[in-house]
Amino acid sequence: MTVTMLSGRELNQDLGRAKRATRDGPVIITDRGRPAHVLLSFDEYKRLIGKMRTLGDMLAAPGADDVDLPLPQRTEHARSVDLS
Repeated sequence: MTVTMLSGRELNQDLGRAKRATRDGPVIITDRGRPAHVLLSFDEYKRLIGKMRTLGDMLAAPGADDVDLPLPQRTEHARSVDLS
């Protein structure tokens, strides 16, 4: 995978070049020399989005037992309910 860096000005001058570069990997677009945006091919975007998981999926994953997840102490208490 090749990462291409383009300034905002270069992107504006040659959008076709940026679009072609996404075939090889992400294109990082800089603003005043600092990375500001990333241009991806739609297929790469779909691949990344497809890997998103829920918190439940991550906690159920193998090895999740080794993860230390500090939770605050619960302050609420159960109250009895009249179901008559």
